[in-house]
Amino acid sequence: MAGKAGEAKAPLKYLAGFGNEFQSEALPNSLPEGQNTPQKCPYGLYAEQLSGSSFTSPRSKNVRTWFYRIRPAVLHEPFSHAEAGNFTSNWSAHPANPNQLRWAPFPLPSKDHRVDFIEGLSSLCGAGDPCTRNGIGIYMYCCNTNMESMCFYNSDGDFLIVPQQGMLTITTEFGVMEVGPGEICVIQHGMRFSVAVDGASRGYVLEVYDGHFQLPDLGPIGANGLANPRDFLTPTAAFNSEIISGGFVVISKFQGQLFSAKQFHSPFDVVAWHGNYVPYKYDMAKFNVINSVSFDHVDPSIFTVLTCPSQTPGVAIADFVIFPPRWSVQENTFRPPYYHRNCMSEFMGLIKGTYEAKSGGFTPGCAQLHSMMTPHGPDAKCFDKASNGELLPEKIAVGTLVSVVGILHGKTGLL
Repeated sequence: MAGKAGEAKAPLKYLAGFGNEFQSEALPNSLPEGQNTPQKCPYGLYAEQLSGSSFTSPRSKNVRTWFYRIRPAVLHEPFSHAEAGNFTSNWSAHPANPNQLRWAPFPLPSKDHRVDFIEGLSSLCGAGDPCTRNGIGIYMYCCNTNMESMCFYNSDGDFLIVPQQGMLTITTEFGVMEVGPGEICVIQHGMRFSVAVDGASRGYVLEVYDGHFQLPDLGPIGANGLANPRDFLTPTAAFNSEIISGGFVVISKFQGQLFSAKQFHSPFDVVAWHGNYVPYKYDMAKFNVINSVSFDHVDPSIFTVLTCPSQTPGVAIADFVIFPPRWSVQENTFRPPYYHRNCMSEFMGLIKGTYEAKSGGFTPGCAQLHSMMTPHGPDAKCFDKASNGELLPEKIAVGTLVSVVGILHGKTGLL
């Protein structure tokens, strides 16, 4: 049983795997046996389905979870418009800019200015339209206080959250998970969550409007490598049965706008659940790096952790890629990332350390964008060093972690 949103009173437990059929219960025998909607659920609970795909999607793409909760989610007052601050998905309202762009680390809120996770979201770039469920958004968050008596859910798509500074304790309808720098988490379409922090926190958020993230196909790599399914973790059932006399605010992102509604109970009152549509987290230190052991710099797609595929085979709406510590041993090769013009836009964030292709100015918390077909590559200092240095086996990116998002959409609006 959970206390206030975001608080975990005991060591957290997780279910391991990616795309599994999971089940979890916080009270014994609270999951119905052999059916989803019995006439009377155990403990007098309500059965409620959360669908992440259409009912008639192919079985391999069909995702849903059944909740058994103390009160149905429908018990809320009407929604009304909420203040969105620097958070928007109206990319067409801003002129396109094909230049290479870089953002300095966003300043953290001062101690006397309380900012929660939702208030601290700022839109950086994106493309497409959440109303038609096609495109992406990229945001920074900077916050220093918990979401008290408040939760958020996204009616437009999935959130992939990448902490750069500070531990996040994320309470969901499925249970609680802790996510810190070096980890990522995915909160999928429609899932309610609340974020608590241990101090000033900052990070990146990728939103995809189309479909869901999945593991990339491995092809000739074989059955193992890159991000292994067993290393993804899903929270276990925990519930809050409180009546909240002062009210609990539910914030919805719907068609690129924010709305809020009040209810008088915690949305985290799910006693048991089963299904294959879940939130999850992943420790990027467990990524099994594949690289060239002969010559040439291979394409960065070998560093893909998760992908959200488009309807064109082999083309992603967004690829989430990392450059972790690894050995570089190629012979007669310019080893840093090569000069490039890409049919996808590339967004990069630095979680920690120093990026090998940039000798200065790109510090942890920074971000940069190279839009579709805009030339980019190593700076002059990096080029000279890599062109003239002795090619010995070298472990690179030690103490460094870079995240990259490859984006199908080329017209990227900027704020």
